[in-house]
Amino acid sequence: MASSGAKLRVSEIFHSIQGESTRIGLPTVFVRLTGCPLRCVWCDSTYAFSGGENIAVAAVLERVGAFSCQTVCVTGGEPLAQKSCAELLAALCDAGYSVSLETSGALDISAVDPRVARIMDIKAPGSGEVAKNRWENLQLLSRNDEIKIVLAGESDYQWAVALLREHRLEARCPVSFSPVWETLPPQLLAEWILRDRLPVRFQLQLHKVLWGSQPGR
Repeated sequence: MASSGAKLRVSEIFHSIQGESTRIGLPTVFVRLTGCPLRCVWCDSTYAFSGGENIAVAAVLERVGAFSCQTVCVTGGEPLAQKSCAELLAALCDAGYSVSLETSGALDISAVDPRVARIMDIKAPGSGEVAKNRWENLQLLSRNDEIKIVLAGESDYQWAVALLREHRLEARCPVSFSPVWETLPPQLLAEWILRDRLPVRFQLQLHKVLWGSQPGR
């Protein structure tokens, strides 16, 4: 797969601690692709909207291999906005890595290699991009995948609870609720989840707890 000469626009490749999903805490190599068709109000990676460099899939694998780490996360931006993303994901799997994809869920996930854990970030109203959610993706999720919903306040929370119950999301895959950093008090969200007996994972962005909002962490 990596020998076709396909290229990707890459913002950065770095080694850090995974701060989200059920892989939280794992040393991980992050491949951040450039570009995103969404403009979420609380986006913390706006620097990846443009810039970066064109890198062949084979060269990306070479850079990833230099870190001697078996866990890889392809993120963005919105990785699936680049046509060669699916090829990169498959090549990483073929190379023996444990691979996850962080995607907004606004684009079709059906072409993603089934060996990849698809972490789908459903957009709540407070993001300003709720209309971009591609609801057909819900039917494609398996237990290997995950749903993340980032919440800015109580109205977002109530929206997410209704969505959870209507679609029985927890029966499809693990679900996490996260507070927008420095916007929704984490303790408040934790109390709501406990009060309502929700079958979801409460999650903070561990990398921000460790390093704040530094790019590349």
